[in-house]
Amino acid sequence: MLITHPRSPVKCLHRIVYPEATLRGPDILLRPFQVEDLPVYAAWMAPGHRWRTLDGPYYPAPTTEQIASRMERIRARLLTGPPPSDRLVIAARGSGALVGTVSRYWQSQETNWLSLGISLYDPAHWGQGWGHQALGLWCQHLFDGPLELARLDLRTWSGNIGMMRLAEKLGFTREATFRRARVVNGEYYDGLGYGILREEWRARYPGGFAAQLS
Repeated sequence: MLITHPRSPVKCLHRIVYPEATLRGPDILLRPFQVEDLPVYAAWMAPGHRWRTLDGPYYPAPTTEQIASRMERIRARLLTGPPPSDRLVIAARGSGALVGTVSRYWQSQETNWLSLGISLYDPAHWGQGWGHQALGLWCQHLFDGPLELARLDLRTWSGNIGMMRLAEKLGFTREATFRRARVVNGEYYDGLGYGILREEWRARYPGGFAAQLS
């Protein structure tokens, strides 16, 4: 279910609060970033967390300075304008606390080809269906949006079994295998590409993804 609040911003003592669009699952919410999220988000960005062993471990971890700079950029944007729409917070429905994020970026804007991502930071919530709820709601939101997307895809690697299973559970097809394309702990792994077409999504979830969660 998509809940949209009035469009006009509301002025508070220290910042402007812009209207939110919140996507609701049984256990999670997808919502825009808030300034109050930034300390928790920065803590999860630090090296040493388990989620980094699965989510792009072939990329270098950010430095303390890079994390601080990123938080300041997000803070400045939240204080002066609407929150980013290309990345939403995954929040625990009970507490509202940030436990992960979903994101999107263009593979080819010319052909309406969008890629998406998900990171569930807190291992206490792994294996409970939270990633399935979050990524499914995000896909539905993007297909329902104004971009007229032809397809969605996501990228992972052959060591991330959970992400592979999640993609297949949602109905994505493995479309590409880039052999020996990633190196983790000195070993080669395949890079993987998964995709789903708009018409495939609508055939799989004719009443929308949220309907099959209830």
